[in-house]
Amino acid sequence: MRFDVITLFPELFAPFLKVGITRRAFDAGLVDVRLSNLRDFAVGNYRRVDDRPFGGGPGMVMMAEPLSQCLRHIREARGDAAPLVYFSPVGKPLDHAAVARWSSSAGAILLCGRYEGVDQRFIDAHVDEQISIGDFVLSGGELAAMALLDAVARLQPGVLHDEDSHRQDSFNAALDGLLDCPHYTAPQSWAGNAVPEVLLSGHHVQIDRWRRNQRLALTLAHRPELLEQARSLGRLDAQDEAFIAGCR
Repeated sequence: MRFDVITLFPELFAPFLKVGITRRAFDAGLVDVRLSNLRDFAVGNYRRVDDRPFGGGPGMVMMAEPLSQCLRHIREARGDAAPLVYFSPVGKPLDHAAVARWSSSAGAILLCGRYEGVDQRFIDAHVDEQISIGDFVLSGGELAAMALLDAVARLQPGVLHDEDSHRQDSFNAALDGLLDCPHYTAPQSWAGNAVPEVLLSGHHVQIDRWRRNQRLALTLAHRPELLEQARSLGRLDAQDEAFIAGCR
């Protein structure tokens, strides 16, 4: 899959693409990331890509024409109709289902906004999907783009040491969309706190039940809407329901 990124700061992506487990996906071309510097498509001595907003107000707005020229260049190079994604507060929140969808797609063109945003006429004419990564504002869309790319990359075969690792992540369908359980490692006792005895028992049925109960309890306490969603999809059995009732 190929992701083209439209950005004013391509240098921000250099360490991201070369460090950590997910670099395997980028190095191997499983997720092909190509960066386009928007200023390369601006005209004039100053390569201007923004201007003051009509109607007054603070800040600057990214101009439609450089964006249009950049998008045209990318589409010609790709030779496909990849969707243009804009990271914006009005977008649908990014979740695991969306990441899974992107991870099996042919990719997309990612637009990283800056300043007060992008000229609405360009959004209306060219943006196919808008994505938000939370109810807060960043200085630009680069961090949001990296979040999407990282989440997509780790789902590619061979990227994680254990192929089943991501299936045990929070929100994954393999866990019925619940939060993951707590994890422990050596030593068995740390700062006066011992590892739960069941994890040392070697009894895998009991361990699986303990982990399931922990997932249920954490989800009930922190993200009860995920529990309701699992219930509506028929993913909770009688034993689950009995445990949940005992937590209330």
